Amino acid sequence: MKFIGAHVSAAGGVENAPLRAHEIGATAFALFTKNQRQWVAKPLTETSIEAFKANCEKYNYGVNQILPHDSYLINLGHPDIDKRQKSLDAFIDELQRCEQLGINRLNFHPGSHLREISEERCMDYIAESINFALDQTQGVIAVLENTAGQGSNLGYQHEQLAYIIDKVEDKSRIGVCIDTCHAYAAGYDLKNNYTEVMKDFESVVGFQYLKGMHLNDSKATLGQKLDRHHSLGQGEIGWPMFKQLMQDPRIDNIPMTLETIDPSIWSDEIKQLIMWANQ
Repeated sequence: MKFIGAHVSAAGGVENAPLRAHEIGATAFALFTKNQRQWVAKPLTETSIEAFKANCEKYNYGVNQILPHDSYLINLGHPDIDKRQKSLDAFIDELQRCEQLGINRLNFHPGSHLREISEERCMDYIAESINFALDQTQGVIAVLENTAGQGSNLGYQHEQLAYIIDKVEDKSRIGVCIDTCHAYAAGYDLKNNYTEVMKDFESVVGFQYLKGMHLNDSKATLGQKLDRHHSLGQGEIGWPMFKQLMQDPRIDNIPMTLETIDPSIWSDEIKQLIMWANQ
């Protein structure tokens, strides 16, 4: 079963996210559980928590269909110990919010070395941060998102994701989200070599760690290392790869969400993907 949706707004309260997902025909959704550009947010109220759970039940969104994203400010591999601690505190808060809402996974960008430390040292810091955060929480999987490799961001190679996973102590609570735009921009030719890219992912990381996907076309060319999303079929990747993805039996029962640039056509994109998934 393919669960397909979009990253919907939680404006007015997290309880509104499932409603907005249902309105566009989504069978999965992503959301921010707090303002993604602020370090601190008000705690979730019991009213919002209960309404979120009730709306998810009403519209049949189970735990394998929801993939929240943490704050863009968080950098678990920050070279500065105080700033890394600030990110870690915020990350723990995000995991706790997922716990409260009954969500079993949290998507995040691994981190950035800011050209101040080596890639390996940064990845060690990321894994150390994840281990500490998981010790402080229960039941929520930390889901590493592959990046486009823009600037000093890590996680743009399968080997980097595998390196971090290897150092996480509780393997049951670590996973990966593949963003198709990021993968293509990082140099993985999903358009022309889908089979080989997925074969590499399987051998280096493993499909058992795949806990979500972001379905985005790319404005950036292959290997350009620019994070520029586009609507499906309008970018460098094109529609055929997404059809191939929808018909890949290895990729089932995870939230697959759009972060494409035109929300007004999300329902059309979702409808097309669901049609292919059901063929």
